[in-house]
Amino acid sequence: MFDFISGKTERITPTEIVVNCNGVGYLLHISLNTFEKLKSKSEVKIFAHLVVREDSQTLYGFATMNEREMYVKLLGVNGVGPSTARMILSAMSVDDVVSAITNSNIAMLKSIKGIGPKAAQRLVIELQDKLGGIGSDSAYNLHGSNQEIEEASDALLALGFSRPAVSKVLAKISKDSGNKITTEELIKKSLQLL
Repeated sequence: MFDFISGKTERITPTEIVVNCNGVGYLLHISLNTFEKLKSKSEVKIFAHLVVREDSQTLYGFATMNEREMYVKLLGVNGVGPSTARMILSAMSVDDVVSAITNSNIAMLKSIKGIGPKAAQRLVIELQDKLGGIGSDSAYNLHGSNQEIEEASDALLALGFSRPAVSKVLAKISKDSGNKITTEELIKKSLQLL
């Protein structure tokens, strides 16, 4: 129904934006990544997705078409609703989500609030072959094995680091290091960045 809405930013918070489009204020729910890209702009073009439920009609907004495409793909996964999909895109960039799913990185997906082991596995199983074209080409490169990343994640969590910080650092390291990185190297490099 809506492709995009452009206009003046009336109000923006980390979870929503109100866009004044010719005197009509549109309230769109947004991810933290969209907030970071739009928070300093007075004029915005925001890509929209309308979610119609029995008791509500809610607009979700995205800074890029890639983020909206990923959101729609996430909604297609059994058990992932609009709020959970937005939470995923708040915790990780589109490229990080693509990389986690492509590499079957269950540990990274589990680190997102509201995503348990079964939901993480469902995301990988249902989306692994359906993400073509979303995100950058480098997001599809295979990185360190899932077991090594999961072991490093567990160790860093045991040391008291927060899940979001651990998942972002491990994603960066595994992306930069390629396929041949050990659990010990992952932990050492993570400790330097955390």
